[in-house]
Amino acid sequence: MSLEKKTKIKKEIKMLLCLTLASAVIGFNLKSFVETGGLFPGGFSGLTILIQQVAKQFLHIDIAYSAIYLPMNLIPAYIGFKYIGKRFTFYSFYVVFLSSILTDIFPSVTITYDTLLISIFGGILGSAAISLCLINGASGGGTDFISIYFSEKRGIDAWNYIFLANVIILTTAGILFGFDKALYSIIYQYAGTQVIQILFKRYQKDTLLIITELPDAVYGRIKEITHHDATLIEATGCYEGMQRHILYSVVGREQVDKVISAIKKVDPKAFVNVIKTEQVNGRFYKKPY
Repeated sequence: MSLEKKTKIKKEIKMLLCLTLASAVIGFNLKSFVETGGLFPGGFSGLTILIQQVAKQFLHIDIAYSAIYLPMNLIPAYIGFKYIGKRFTFYSFYVVFLSSILTDIFPSVTITYDTLLISIFGGILGSAAISLCLINGASGGGTDFISIYFSEKRGIDAWNYIFLANVIILTTAGILFGFDKALYSIIYQYAGTQVIQILFKRYQKDTLLIITELPDAVYGRIKEITHHDATLIEATGCYEGMQRHILYSVVGREQVDKVISAIKKVDPKAFVNVIKTEQVNGRFYKKPY
């Protein structure tokens, strides 16, 4: 077996282990934090729990989490398989399947009865697990498939529509089960959103302004690492009046540290300014799923 094939197998095993861990954390979080606090997470998980609560409260029927959540993910999984990527969809549905089964299997373990603590730390724990999935090239399923499809393939920001759906879920939950739980659920979702923004940086971008005496070599490293292009700007240094070369490039935020390290190896004297980029319009390379 070649070294390349062994490396690939090790990478796949590591990925599966990470996704299995993430699935277990998702299941544990739903049973030990969300269920104890009576919260309603965002997306398909929140809708599933809402349906469970309605069936239990008004119809006196206990429905397994997986019996609702798995069928609900079939259409989004089909969208992911056809339009986003087969590998991404396979691993994402692995997370969907395993996390939903584990949610039904795991016993309820009460960590605390304080609903505010549950909202904060439950949101952090659940989103840390989702971030682990995203970092490893998968997702938690549900609205992730939909949002990625519209963002990557249609150029439409679907987050506002997903937010509206979450508002409807929380409003319905508030009317039926009390608005205190709905308001705590907002805290849960907010805490989770902050964690994902910190841990997962695929959609965040930074602008690099690099003053260097070796523009060709520096550009080569940027191109090799990020697959992004750069623009060379000829300038004059005000202090010495010497000609300067400025490279302008926009890269993914998760790549910045690696790029800077590579630049310093090529040109230790390079001056690098990193600027947070809010939005990019035009052609921008995105690593395929």
